Amino acid sequence: MHKEILRDIGEKELINRLGKFMPKNQISDDCALIKTKNENLLINTDSLVENVHFNDITICPEDLGWKAVVSNISDLLSSGSKKTIGITISLVLPARTEWFWVESLYKGINKALKKYGGIILGGDCSKGEGKIISITAFGIQGELELRRNACKPGDIILTTGIHGLSKLGFLIQNKIHFDERFSLNKRLISKSIEHFCRPKIYPNFLNHLLKTRSNKKLKRIGCTDSSDGLFQALQDLAIASNCRAIINYDEIPKDKNWPKGEKWDEYYFFGGEDYELVFSLPKKWAKNLSKRIKNINEIGFFADGEPSIEFKDNKKNKLLENTPFKHF
Repeated sequence: MHKEILRDIGEKELINRLGKFMPKNQISDDCALIKTKNENLLINTDSLVENVHFNDITICPEDLGWKAVVSNISDLLSSGSKKTIGITISLVLPARTEWFWVESLYKGINKALKKYGGIILGGDCSKGEGKIISITAFGIQGELELRRNACKPGDIILTTGIHGLSKLGFLIQNKIHFDERFSLNKRLISKSIEHFCRPKIYPNFLNHLLKTRSNKKLKRIGCTDSSDGLFQALQDLAIASNCRAIINYDEIPKDKNWPKGEKWDEYYFFGGEDYELVFSLPKKWAKNLSKRIKNINEIGFFADGEPSIEFKDNKKNKLLENTPFKHF
């Protein structure tokens, strides 16, 4: 009998199988929704694992603490959280770990909480062979429910910010040698390292949505973040909402110094850890929001059909043959 292993199953199929042990639709989004008498809670857990997500060469412990918090709050925001209550922290550390490393980690955690809200509620520590930082974040569901399965045919696809920068920062920190044909701009190098080490998120996103909403009856919109890359975010939305994502390559926002070429397109679409929001809105709402916030861009639209992603320019569809990041 063939014994299945996680490398063959893959992360998405693993999550789907685990979902059979949970209530219906519990795995549709990164956050779980807990209904209460007063305000509904959003709960998210993210883990950062040594030599999978980080090492001592790519990122210092203070930046790692910041990033661990941001990755969780980003998931809360992409589900419509209006306030972060706090976090719990579980640490797995080798016994040889220096106290200075742990202290610096928590300094970064507290800096992120001070900027984006929330407190440390508690946690747990255990010994292990490698470092693991696992954070569970608690938020309060806002008036709008942001869900992956809420996109509709005809909706405009939008994204905040620029993608690919964190991937480039990661490669630079790992001392990866680039093609000699490309001379990276100093500003782009600095900006990319900052995006990788100290990513920023959008705590006022929900308020902007509410202020630009033309129809008060609309309570749900499609949304996720690009923690696993822009391609994976679009694919998650398309599959959950059962529709086609049509992307206009020419409308994709890129840094003015971003190099051209297939490899750089791959970094852009499949990089991950940018924590930008990828979402869809009805046309009028999308126009209102784009006018209000400069760094939000319309990049395509959803249409009827089997869940898929395709470019408006068919010549770019070859790019979609690349493989997204895999945890296994």
